[in-house]
Amino acid sequence: MSGSDGSERLVAQNLSGLALERLERAILEGELGPGERLSESGLARRFGISRGPLREAIGQLEGRKLVTRVSNQGARVVSLSKDDLMDLLQVRESLEGMACRLACGNMTEAGLARLDDMLSAHEKTDAMQTGRGYFQSAGDGDFHQVILAACGNARLTGMLGDELYSLLRLYRHRLSMRPGRPAEALEEHRQIVAALRARDPDAAEAAMRAHLRNSRSALDTWVTDEEFRQ
Repeated sequence: MSGSDGSERLVAQNLSGLALERLERAILEGELGPGERLSESGLARRFGISRGPLREAIGQLEGRKLVTRVSNQGARVVSLSKDDLMDLLQVRESLEGMACRLACGNMTEAGLARLDDMLSAHEKTDAMQTGRGYFQSAGDGDFHQVILAACGNARLTGMLGDELYSLLRLYRHRLSMRPGRPAEALEEHRQIVAALRARDPDAAEAAMRAHLRNSRSALDTWVTDEEFRQ
């Protein structure tokens, strides 16, 4: 392979990665809402990227279930019904409860201190102080992702992180905005850390399950299906 061919391939890979990063962020942060049509030409102009890398990015997000293709309508951001999301939250409770149990034996003291620092930072955010919601950044800035990363089970990490977390993140802001829920969720996170610090796997799993069950209950009692789709 010539040097020019290698450079061209590297540029193509970088553009595809950039397109994926920008498109995924736009979806997960709500700039592109559930059910919204993804126009390759429009997105190319918006992101300043050619249609080829965008087409590849859309395909990758389709594989992650964040994008779906509708016959004669093209690609759209996935849209879940309230019942769909309730089912996902039920699955998440079981899987993430197990992840928290496993993390209990693997979490280092440095990891526990990191969770404490994270919750202290969350408490000080403007959204938390005003009760508007409990918003977290993705990846290393996410309380649940940090615990999942410590579980030590690659298959469980894949089941939760590769698809389920991405789908739930589409609606996470909505779920955290019920009046009073942000403060409740923060206290539930503290109870999870306390159980992890006590090295009590039963308590850690129970605390995580209770937290996620409360989130599901908040959705069930606060939002009607019609309001959920708005």
